[in-house]
Amino acid sequence: MPKKLRESNSRKDKIEIHHTETCKIDKFTLPPDACFKGYDEVVIRDILIMPWNTRFQIEKYYSPSEGKTYRGKLPEGINGEFGPGIRSAVIALHHISNVSEPKIHEFLENVGVCISRATISRMLTKNIDNFHEENADIFHAGLKSTTYQQIDDTSARVNGENWYTQILCNSHYTAYFTVLHKDRETILDILLCGMEKKYCLNEEAFDLMETFNVAKIWQQKLSDYKNKVFSDEEMHRILALLLSPDINKNIKKRILEACAIASYHQMTNIPVVTTFLSDDAPQFRQLTYHHALCWIHDGRHYKKLHTTVPYYQEKVKAFLNKYWDYYVKLCEFRKKPNSDVAKQLSAEFDRLFSTETKYPPLDDRISKTKEKKESLLMVLNFPEIPLHNNGAELGARAKVRKRDVSLQSVTDEGTRANDTFMTIVQTARKLSVSAYDYILDRVSNRCEMISLAKLIQEKSALS
Repeated sequence: MPKKLRESNSRKDKIEIHHTETCKIDKFTLPPDACFKGYDEVVIRDILIMPWNTRFQIEKYYSPSEGKTYRGKLPEGINGEFGPGIRSAVIALHHISNVSEPKIHEFLENVGVCISRATISRMLTKNIDNFHEENADIFHAGLKSTTYQQIDDTSARVNGENWYTQILCNSHYTAYFTVLHKDRETILDILLCGMEKKYCLNEEAFDLMETFNVAKIWQQKLSDYKNKVFSDEEMHRILALLLSPDINKNIKKRILEACAIASYHQMTNIPVVTTFLSDDAPQFRQLTYHHALCWIHDGRHYKKLHTTVPYYQEKVKAFLNKYWDYYVKLCEFRKKPNSDVAKQLSAEFDRLFSTETKYPPLDDRISKTKEKKESLLMVLNFPEIPLHNNGAELGARAKVRKRDVSLQSVTDEGTRANDTFMTIVQTARKLSVSAYDYILDRVSNRCEMISLAKLIQEKSALS
C-alpha cells in the first residue's frame, strides 16, 4: 500500500464522529431482485462557526425579615459578557495561529459576534492569573525534568524599545522570558524562579572573579566577607564602601555576577541547572558547572569560509566531510554509550582538529574548534545531552514568527501574557496535547485535563 494512503487512513482513524446521516436510495429505481448489502462509509470533515448567545435568567428572592436579597449563580466559567468559547477562541487565534488583534476582531464581526477591539485586548491580558501560575509550574517542572537545559535568545520589541526573549527548553517543554537585558544576571534572575537573589562570597565566588579577570586588589578587599551571604541591598552597600567611586562599572558587574552565581549553586529550594547547552554566546558561560556547545553552530563557521579559489574550496569541502562523519559517530555514541568508545572519540577529535590544510582561514577555524573540545565533547561524559541546540532555535523561531505578525507588545501585562501563552502552546505541542482544548479547559474552569507540569513530570520519570 502506498505510504500516503496509509497515513491518510491513520488520520481518519482518529476522527471523532459527531453526527451520522444515512444517504438512502430511491427504492423505486431498484430492480426487484436487489438485496441490501450494508453501507459504504464516507467521513466528511467540516466545522461550524456561528454565534451562540445564551440568556440566563437568574432567580432572585428577597427576605423582608433579613432585609437581604438572594440571587442564583451563573454557571462555572462564565465571567463577564462573553463565554469560555469566545474567550478561548480569541486566545487560540492570537497565540496558536498568530492572528493579530485587528484580524481577530474582523473575523468575529464577520461571523456575527458583536465585540470591541478593547474587549479582545482585555481577554488576552486580563484575568489570566491561572495561566501565569501554570507557566511558572511548567518552568519549574521543566528544570527538574532533565540534567541539562537548552538556552537561546532572540530580539523582541516592547513599547518601541529593543528587548530580548530568552528561550529555555528541553525535550519536554519550552519556556519564554522577555527581558530588557541579556547578561548573566538577567538569565540568573530567570533561573531563580522568582526567588530573591542572594550573593555569596565563598571559594567558588572568588574563583569566578579570577575567571572574570577581577584584579587581586579588589578580591583582597572582599576577603573579609568570605563565606558570608548578603541580600541585594547589602551587597551593593558593601561594594559602595569598598570600591572606589571611579572604578570601572564592569568590575563591579563581574563581582556581582560571581557572587550571585555562587549563591545560586548553593540553593536547595529550586532546581539548580548543572549543564547548559547553547551556542557560544558569552552570557551563557559560567552560569552552570558544565557548558555544552552546539555542533551545528560550530559547523556554520566553516560554511562561512567563502573562497573563489577552487583548490581551497576543495580543502574546505574535504574537511567538512570529515567533520560531519565525526558528528555521525557522536550521534551513534549517544545511542550506545561506551567508555572505550568515548576514549577513542576523544583521541580522534584531537587528530581531526590538529589537521593542517595550508589554507590559513580554515586552519584558524580548526584551531578554534579544538579549543572548545571540553564543551563540544560534553556528550562523552553525559550522553543524554543533545549534540545540537535545535530545540531552543525552533523555540526562538516561533517567537520570530509571532513578531512578524504582532511587531511588539506595549504593556508589561501584554509582554507577560505573550510569554505565558507561548510557553503553554509550545509545551503542549511537545507533549502532544491540544493547546486549544487545554486553553478551553482552563478558561471554562473545568480543569479536567491533567496539567502540563504534571505531564512533564510523568514523561521525565518514564524517560
